Amino acid sequence: MPKKINNCFDDKLTFEKLMQAHYRAKKHKTYKPEIIKYELNLENNIINLLNSIKNKTYSLGKYHTFKIFEPKERMIKALPYKDRIVHQWYIEEFIKPYIVPRFIDSSFACIDNKGTHMAVEKVQKNLQIFKRNYGDFWILKCDIKKFFYSINPDILFNILKRYINDKKLLEFTKLLIFDNRESDEKVGIPIGNYTSQYFANIYLNELDQYLKRELKVSSLVRYMDDFIILAKTKSECILLKKQISSFLSKKLELELNQKSKYYPSKMGVNFCGYRIFPTHRLLRLDSKKKIKRKVRIWNKQYHNNCLDIAHAIQSINSWLGHTSHSNSHNLEKRILSSCDFLYTEYTNITIENNLILDIQKFNNIKYE
Repeated sequence: MPKKINNCFDDKLTFEKLMQAHYRAKKHKTYKPEIIKYELNLENNIINLLNSIKNKTYSLGKYHTFKIFEPKERMIKALPYKDRIVHQWYIEEFIKPYIVPRFIDSSFACIDNKGTHMAVEKVQKNLQIFKRNYGDFWILKCDIKKFFYSINPDILFNILKRYINDKKLLEFTKLLIFDNRESDEKVGIPIGNYTSQYFANIYLNELDQYLKRELKVSSLVRYMDDFIILAKTKSECILLKKQISSFLSKKLELELNQKSKYYPSKMGVNFCGYRIFPTHRLLRLDSKKKIKRKVRIWNKQYHNNCLDIAHAIQSINSWLGHTSHSNSHNLEKRILSSCDFLYTEYTNITIENNLILDIQKFNNIKYE
């Protein structure tokens, strides 16, 4: 792999590649009005988008902002559909093939064939190794204070300059980072952009490389701005935390959240939705509270004859997929037994996207 991305911008800027980006961008959103409207004149829209990038007249559209409240309150910024196509094209053609392979193996967010469950597996494996080698040990758990809102775009661009030697690509990268920014927005990147996930990973890859190459940390596992390090002693954790804080402040203008702490290994690790121990995994308390709250709402709707059973079953199915990666069989039984709308007379329910849930199987779990 070349050290820098060289002279490939024009080769990858084609009608076919933008059309492929369109199909990726519309995945699971086919029936949204904005996409239906775009597809009414699809070929012309793609050609116009292609020409605007070639002619350097392309600019980002106006953001639509809204709040989400799960897992916590955040302001989301969404660009018009044409810009989401461009982001798909940019990430798939340049970032994924050239930059993502340079990430360390123990970075798990927004990377193909990785994700939360693999991150959890890696943390548990590290716990087992340290337990076997050292008996008692310590855990350093860190996250970044207001991470996306604190990323300095100038530092981000300078990092990307180290990877990119193609002048046209570098100019286009600058446009994606700095275009459409409010005059008072000196730091931060929008939560909601497809590019933001990868820019954030590239930003913290600087920390990963520092920990791996300079500090020789072998137990690092990072999922976006949350990361876990294991250490033999408390004093080692204290030193590591100071070194990390110093690096983040000086090199990336970030700081650790106050929740960042170190503690004995017997307490386990809260990470990616699970409480992880060397021998087993449990669901986090907030996950249990959330599903119990949902069941109460579903039961109330069911008794008022206004429950969308297919949607409720789909949600339960998703939750069971999450619990299947933990040792939570008894919890599953309790939750399923508390669902008034799961009856033995239903053998199955067909749900949208051809998802079929076997209710009889669930009842077998309920009444074991």
